[in-house]
Amino acid sequence: MPRQVFLYDPPDRFVAGTVGLPGRRTFFLQASSGPRVTSVSLEKTQVAALAERMDELLDEVVRRTGGNAPVPALASTEAADTAPLDVPVEEEFRVGTMALAWDGEEQRMIVEAQALVEVDAESEKDLAEAEERLLQDEENGPPMLRVRLSGAQARAFAKRALDVVNAGRPPCPLCSLPLDPEGHVCPRQNGYRRQA
Repeated sequence: MPRQVFLYDPPDRFVAGTVGLPGRRTFFLQASSGPRVTSVSLEKTQVAALAERMDELLDEVVRRTGGNAPVPALASTEAADTAPLDVPVEEEFRVGTMALAWDGEEQRMIVEAQALVEVDAESEKDLAEAEERLLQDEENGPPMLRVRLSGAQARAFAKRALDVVNAGRPPCPLCSLPLDPEGHVCPRQNGYRRQA
């Protein structure tokens, strides 16, 4: 079956967002252009890693060009997108592999999110070879979301994505694990509660 590529070059909007309550949230990347909307689900850690790596790559572009690239040092507060995800949120696929690149000629950030694929392998070497074949197969690989962003769009995406990740449950001051509204058993207290 031919690979399905959801291409946005450039998107009107590219954001990370969630559906659900803290502690039970599902994370999504959502790209839109006109009436066309593509939503893919992924893990919270994937959103955080994507945002952090995107900021690092943009910082490197600024450093290597001596500040001449059209990349802002910080995300613009005027361009901040705080709106919720476009509804209905319909998952196209669950993200497995992500990739980032900077196109120096076009001055664009390229974000690729590829569907999660089960690979049967008997060894680590077989697994690595199978994953490499999947990544290189442009015609028959798993579905992929490919988004090309300006430097300003990429900075705004990274800021919002980190804000979304950090908007979850607050951490316990002792163990740093998330505090649940129903209660929290802290391993650092080992069942002991101090008297007031």
